[in-house]
Amino acid sequence: MNNDWLTAFVLHRRAYRETSYIVDFFTLEQGKVSAVAKGVRNSKSDKKSLLQPFQALKLQLAGKSDLKNLRQVESTAPSINLAGTPLFCAMYLNELTNRIMPAGLASDAVYEAYEQALTSLFGDDDIEITLRKFELSLLDEMGLLPDFTQDVEYEMPIEAEKHYVLQPEFGFCALPDDVPNGYTSKGLPGSALLALAEGEFTPISKRVAKLLCRDLLKPLIGDKPLKSRELFVIRKH
Repeated sequence: MNNDWLTAFVLHRRAYRETSYIVDFFTLEQGKVSAVAKGVRNSKSDKKSLLQPFQALKLQLAGKSDLKNLRQVESTAPSINLAGTPLFCAMYLNELTNRIMPAGLASDAVYEAYEQALTSLFGDDDIEITLRKFELSLLDEMGLLPDFTQDVEYEMPIEAEKHYVLQPEFGFCALPDDVPNGYTSKGLPGSALLALAEGEFTPISKRVAKLLCRDLLKPLIGDKPLKSRELFVIRKH
C-alpha cells in the first residue's frame, strides 16, 4: 500500500459499473494516472464533489496494476471557475494532455505549464499565448519541438531576414533567395522563429506558433477529433 500523497488535477472522469468512476489524473509525481473512485457516483460525498476538472488536489492511490484505486483525495486550493471561451480552452488543455501524455511519464515542466495555463485562463491573459505556451511545452516534452535558432540544412543560425520551411523530424531549412516571386509567402519569417526562441509572442510570431503547433501536434493527436474543438466550433455558430 502506497501512502505517498500525489499533487494532481482531474483530466477526465467516466462512469464505471453502477456506482463508481474511472478518473484520469494528471499528477506532478507520476504523470498521468487512472484510478477507480469506488461508490461515489450516486453519493453526495466530498470525494465526488472534488473529482472535477480544474480543482487542485492531493490524493493517495493503491494497487499494483495500471488502473489504481483512489484511497483519499483532498483539495489544496479553491476550484478554478471558468466560463465561456476560457472554459472551452481549459477543456482543450485537458483533452490534449490526456491524449498525448503517456501514462506514468512525470514531467515537472508540463505540469507547471498546465498549472500556469489554468491560472492564465482564469485571469485576463491573452488566450492564444496561453494555449501556445502549453502546446510548445508538450511538444518539447515529446521531443518534437524544433530548434528555433538553427538552420539544420546549412548548419547556420536562423537569420531574421530570411524565410524558412519546417522539415518534420528534421528542423528548419532556409528557402533559397532565388525562389519564384510569391513563394516566400509560404515560408516562415526568421524574425518570428527567433522571437519564439526567446519566448516572445509578437503578432507575427503568434501566427507562426499557431501554424507550427497545429502541424506538429497533428500526428500526436491522431485521426480522432478532439471533442473540445468540436464543442467550441458549435458554440461559435
